[in-house]
Amino acid sequence: MPSKSRPSRSQMATTSRCATAAEAQIILQLYDLRRDTEMRKARHFIAAEFWPENAEDTLRIARAYPSPENTWLRQVTSYWEMAASFVLRGALHEGLFFDASGEMYCVYAKFRPFLTEIRQKLPQFLLTVEKVALNTQEGRDRLERLERRLARRQQKLAERRAAVAATSAGFN
Repeated sequence: MPSKSRPSRSQMATTSRCATAAEAQIILQLYDLRRDTEMRKARHFIAAEFWPENAEDTLRIARAYPSPENTWLRQVTSYWEMAASFVLRGALHEGLFFDASGEMYCVYAKFRPFLTEIRQKLPQFLLTVEKVALNTQEGRDRLERLERRLARRQQKLAERRAAVAATSAGFN
């Protein structure tokens, strides 16, 4: 039974309570963590270099311990899981987090098509992120827009690879 002193998640989504200065400070601290040199490498890998085509692409990296790619995958996904847990546990205003966490939705969108299969081996993979991302219509709408954008980006990358392959005469 939910505590009477703290609203439930569904109540939090519809409440008009203002974010507090303490919650704004948490957002700034989360941003500061993202600026760490190794975290920047991890974020770049996930955002720009890693384009899974199936669940096995993700699971291969998850099994590649120790490797930079494994470290970066774990670093980015655990960071967003931690940040999302602040929202789910009531430590961080959901609207404030939504405004400052577009990257989390991109990360989730990249893995979403393969989550069922990934979770057969990694049952907790992005569960908290998923709960936050899908909790509101605003979040679901953002996710839908990002999925379309990622699909276009993947298409452009595939076209570039095909163009390079066609002009390289087999010499990569």
